[in-house]
Parts: sequence; C-alpha cells; structure tokens
Amino acid sequence: MNLEGYLSKVKKYAPYVNLDQIAKAYEFGDKAHTGQLRKDGTPFFNHPASVSLILAELEMDEETIIAALLHDTVEDTDVTLQEVKKLFGEEVATLVDGVTKLAVINYETKQEQQVENLRKMFLAMSGDIRVILIKLADRLHNIRTLGAMTPEKQKEKAEETLEIFAPIAHRLGISKIKWELEDLSLKHLDPEGYRELVRKVDRKRTERESIINDYIHQIRKSLTDLNLKFEIYGRPKNFYSIYKKMKYGHKEFDEIYDLTAIRIVCEDIKDCYSALGAVHTLWKPIPGRFKDYIAMPKPNLYQSLHTTLMGNGEPFEIQIRTREMHEIAEFGIAAHWKYKEGSKKSHNEMEQKISSFRQMMEWQSDLKDPSEFMNSLKLDLFNTEVFVFSPKGEVVDLPVGSTPVDFAYKIHSEVGNKCVGAKVNGRIVPLNYQLQNGQRIEIMTAKNSNGPSRDWLKFVKSTQAKQKIKQWFKKERREENVENGRDIIVGELRKQNLPVKAVLNEDYLDQILRRLSLKNIDDMYNAIGYGGILTSQVVPKIKEKYFKEQRDEQAKNKPIAERVEEMPKKKVVKRNETGIVVKGIDDILVRFAKCCSPVPGDDIIGYVTRGRGVTIHRSDCENFEKTDDSENRYIEVAWADNNASSYTTSVQVVSSDRKGLLSEITILMQDMDMMMTGINAKIDKNGIAIVNISIEISDIEELNKLMRKLKALEEVIEVKRVSS
Repeated sequence: MNLEGYLSKVKKYAPYVNLDQIAKAYEFGDKAHTGQLRKDGTPFFNHPASVSLILAELEMDEETIIAALLHDTVEDTDVTLQEVKKLFGEEVATLVDGVTKLAVINYETKQEQQVENLRKMFLAMSGDIRVILIKLADRLHNIRTLGAMTPEKQKEKAEETLEIFAPIAHRLGISKIKWELEDLSLKHLDPEGYRELVRKVDRKRTERESIINDYIHQIRKSLTDLNLKFEIYGRPKNFYSIYKKMKYGHKEFDEIYDLTAIRIVCEDIKDCYSALGAVHTLWKPIPGRFKDYIAMPKPNLYQSLHTTLMGNGEPFEIQIRTREMHEIAEFGIAAHWKYKEGSKKSHNEMEQKISSFRQMMEWQSDLKDPSEFMNSLKLDLFNTEVFVFSPKGEVVDLPVGSTPVDFAYKIHSEVGNKCVGAKVNGRIVPLNYQLQNGQRIEIMTAKNSNGPSRDWLKFVKSTQAKQKIKQWFKKERREENVENGRDIIVGELRKQNLPVKAVLNEDYLDQILRRLSLKNIDDMYNAIGYGGILTSQVVPKIKEKYFKEQRDEQAKNKPIAERVEEMPKKKVVKRNETGIVVKGIDDILVRFAKCCSPVPGDDIIGYVTRGRGVTIHRSDCENFEKTDDSENRYIEVAWADNNASSYTTSVQVVSSDRKGLLSEITILMQDMDMMMTGINAKIDKNGIAIVNISIEISDIEELNKLMRKLKALEEVIEVKRVSS
C-alpha cells in the first residue's frame, strides 16, 4: 500500500481529517520501520497502516488515526516518545505511550507480563479511552494475519482475544469489531468446527432466503402504507454466537432459527414503535421474547426493539431502531467522536458510559496479584448483567450473582460502608441474597454503623464492591490490619522453616517491597491484613532470596576448580550421529566449525570438503566466505529433531572487576544445571574483567536464557558468543 492509495482510503472513511498531517505521520512511521518485516515476509509498516484504516473506518478523529500509524514506533524502532510529542503533539504521544507494551524484562511469569501490559493500558485509558480503541484495532489486524504464526501461537492469541479483547469490544458496544474478533478466533481455535459451521449456515441461509425475502416484502408494504420512512434488510448472525448456542446451550444446529434477523431502521423513536405494531399485526409475537432496549438501554448504550414472531411454522427475529441507535450499536463508544458535536443527549450518554467503563478498569488496575487481576477482569468483562431498579426507578446494572451489597456500593461507597440491611420488592432479604432482573432494591443504612464486614468479601461479585470494602479496611483499621498481617506472614514463614528475625526487616525486603509498590514493612503487613496482597506474593520471594544467599555463602569458600568439578555432567552424544541431517546423503562424516560453534536454533550451512566430510558453520560465520574455494561446495543441512544431543560453545562476559563475580557465574550455571567445560578470566589495564566460558548446551534457547541471566548480574557490561 503506497501513500496515495492509503490517503484515498482515509479520505473515503474520514473526510474531515487533515490529510497533510496524516501523510506526515505515514511517511514518518514508514521510515522508522524501514527494513522491518512481519513473520509473513511483508513490510512491518503494513500493520500500523492497516490498524489506522480500521480506526478511520470507525470514523475516529485525526489524533487517533495518527497514533495508530505510530503505535509501534516507540516499542520497535529508535523513535522516542519525545520525538513523537515534538512532531505530532502531546495528545498523540499520550495515546502512543498508552498502547506501547512494557519492556519484556523482570517478569517471573508470562501471566505477570500480560497483566502488567493490560494494567498499563487500563491506566492510560483513565486519561483517554481512545487507547483501548487503538488496542482493539491492533488486535483485530493481528488476528486477521495470524497465518504466519505457529499453530500453538495462533491458539494462544485466539484464546486471549476471546477472553479479553472481544469482551472489551462488547462492553464498549463495538459489535462490528466484536463479531470479527470472535469469528476469527473461533477459526483458529476449532478450524474443523468453524468450516463445518460455515457450510451448514450457508446451506440453511440459502434454504431460508426466499422465506426471509417474503417476510421483508410483507413488512415493506405494511410500513409504506403507514407512510413511514425506513430501511429494511436481513442481518446474518455471526458464527461464534451460533457456535456458543450449540456448545454451551446444548442445541443442535437445526434448533437455531435466528441465523438471519430482519432489521428495520426508522427515522425516529415514534416510528420504531409504529413499526413494531405493524409487524405484530402481520405475525403473532412469541410470549416472553419481546425486549425493549430503547426504554431500557443496555450498559454499553445499545438500543433497539427485539421481537420474535412465529412465521411459516418457524420463529424469526425482528430488530427495530433509529439510525443513530444503529450507528451506536455498530460502533459503540467509537461513535462518541462522531456524535460529540451532535445532540447533547447522545454526548452525555456516551460520556456517562465512558466514565463507567473507566471506573471499572481503574478498579481492576488496583489489583496487585496477577491471578486475581485476570480472574476479576474476566468476571467483569464476561459476566452477563442483571438489571435492577433503585427506589427512584433508576436502572442499575450489575454482574450476574450480585447481592444487595454490590448494589449499595454501585450507588455510593458511603451507602455500602453504612449498609446494615436490604429490601427487595419491599421484603427484607439477607445481604448475600442474589439479585434477579427487574427487582426494586432498597438499602437500609445506619449512621453509627461499624462499617463493612470482612465476610462480605466472600459473596460480593463486583470488583468495585470488593475494592471499596478493602479500601475501607485499609484506611480505617490500619493498626488492626498491621497486627493481623504480621501474624499471618510470621505463621507462613515458620511453616517454611525460614528464620523470621533474619528476613522480616526492611533492608532484607527492600527489593520485594519496591516490586509490590510498598513504602515500608508496615505497609506490607497492612496490605496482607486487609487482603490487598497475598502471602503467596511475598513468601516465595523471601524463600528464594534466603536460599540463594545460603548457596552463595557456601560457594565462596570453595576454589573455582572444585566448583566446576562439582557441576553436574551432561551426557554428550556424538553430534555427527544425531545432531545434523545432510540432505540426500547418509553416513557422511560431519564436524562442527570451531570458528563459530553452531548450536541448534542457529541458521547453519554446510561445506563438503574432499576427504573431510561436511563442516557445519553458522550462516553468519565470517570464515564462511574465506573457505569458499574450488575444493569446497555448499550443501543443504538442518538440525535433527533430537533433544538428546549436546553442543559445545563459548560465551564471553565483560564486567567491571569486582569481588564475587566468578563465584556468581559458577553458581548461576550450577542452578541452571549446565555443564562448564572450561573457564578463563583476565583483568585488562582499565580494570575490566573478561571471562571466557566454554559450556555444553542443548540448543540456542538454553544459550540465550543463560546469556540473559549473565547480563542481569551486577555490573556486567556485555555478554556475547565468541569463537572456541
């Protein structure tokens, strides 16, 4: 896609933007990503350009489109956030920063890394909801182009999309993106099931096409007779929603009748109800299947009339809405930027929805434990809502399974903190009673209430209620929390046979406290006491640090030669027997070039030398071209699929000279169960230590892991592979 073609598409979708500024961002991003390719071999910049077009199609504003063009520059190129800010303004820079992932370092688990990326994104959303819209468009293009990834990676991305991003799109009311995310994820998670479903749907839609067209013809005639202005068409159901009904609703495909709904788009709300009356005179409505989302909109601002009618022996669905309702149903919160200059009512409703979603995300971002964060996020995003009424008749939406306590905290934190009882439809109910749709809830409060009970945390469903209860205990009962927290962690340390006095002090826990964003040890006790963090976030880290120090201390008293001798020996298998496959030749002598010491995972190339068999080099070996004479010839080689082999290579560590460096290196390798075959160290005239280590490894991943851990040692300047 060249600049001219790109700008023509932007102009088609978003004619109101400044094309000169968009072109400037396009050229800047294209230049920044020069030479970078995606896994499918296409230029990398195709991705941000495609993401920006998705947002242009949603009719987003100029700043969002520019930020989408630049959203990978700070993460994947030498461009800095300051440059983006200088060239394109603070607003664009803030959006780019919000989408940029955290650096992939210092995370103990993949889940922790994912949580921190999501947490940063949600915090950025507190300032600007457009961050999540860029992220959704980014994920949509990535899921469209998963083909170049491994099946395992495809499945991983598809699962994450269904668990996190599609529900976010639903919460924001962007059905246009939600449906495509769901269908493409299903295509990668269950390819056979997806293809079979597509085949069945196409066949049944063809069978019912004439029936649906007949229904549309009758409706068109009836509405025309009423002098209504309208549009009418069939709307196919997305594949994933059919799949869910079959899998989780235990329905056969032939039991699903709403493969195609009929949609009527009217001029105004009055006409919507007139159209409803007209279709109810044509066919009998099925009792209990009428929903008025115009009078009672969904939390994501979706509005429409839904009615299911009995046609020619089979039920079918009709949806009726206005043009503005249709735009909001398709684009959700993205429509905010289209309508914010329009009706005040639409603008206020959108602002209210954005505020509500931001608040939910802010509650999520306060959760420290990665598992708790993910579980709570999925609950809030996935859970269907229950709609109840306040005493004044206001509609309040809550997660299914919510209780009067959840309702109280949704109204106001003080209402929740002073709650002593509740009435549902005028009758007193227990505080753990699960609310049902349409009930009227009244909360009884007392000024002299002692505050919430810790037991409430066992049954409240909403993250908002849980966080407000924890905040109350954090603020009001600090002394009690500190005492309880200290008792809890002391008990856990004793169970693990750890010396309590030695490890429970601020000097010893300094790094752990900083990682948990805690100022001092009393803050840690307080957080454990009120439930803000778990002992499982603290004790394993203390245990790991304590035993590492014990091993280090023991190792210091042994000479290096003895420590190397004690390291476990790995079984070495002859590499020419199992390590290399030479295309078209069996039983040929294979040897590995000492100049570059290739290991599994390296790109390799082979030379056939008369009388000496095949020599294996790394493809980037400098000696490769030097030996290119008439006696040598290239041959295709590959690593054999055999994890039993081990290979020799060498690594050089460059560091400031300090006490204990060699000790830490050997202990690290011992902890990784790696075999060291040799070590050599020297100090140059500038006081720089150069340590060369020969090791046996199984593949490039093991080598890279070792090099990352060596680089993380204190005062290490560089770690690199060297010739043997």
